[in-house]
Amino acid sequence: MRLSVAVLTVALAALLVGVAVAPASVVQLFRTPTGNIGCAFSAGLPGAEKPTLRCDIRSRLRPEPRPPKSCPLDYGDAIEVSQLGPATLVCHGDTAIDPGAPVLAYGHSWRRGGISCTSRPAGLTCSNRSRHGFFLSRQKWRVF
Repeated sequence: MRLSVAVLTVALAALLVGVAVAPASVVQLFRTPTGNIGCAFSAGLPGAEKPTLRCDIRSRLRPEPRPPKSCPLDYGDAIEVSQLGPATLVCHGDTAIDPGAPVLAYGHSWRRGGISCTSRPAGLTCSNRSRHGFFLSRQKWRVF
């Protein structure tokens, strides 16, 4: 009962500050060999949320984007992409970086739910079915 009250309280607080609360469950995590980038794939719920991949970068995005006034949480270190449509920066209060997540070795790719990522020494590139996505590295980032 306490857990349910805590979850409800967090969800209500997030709605009050205008932050979306995704009811999806994380089904797979991975990280780059350096551990600087961590990603979480969420399959979503049937008939509701679509599969989404979020990747966080410990060294932050460079150059660092200015947070929108609507974001009272962390900003400038996380990007997400779903099956279709453009990638977006994320206003968040958690992290997708898990030091225990499996490593996506350089030269290898990950694919799930219409989203794919390739890890290279230069950085991580992820894209979706509509060829939108993002590139992350310590030196630079871009959304395409």
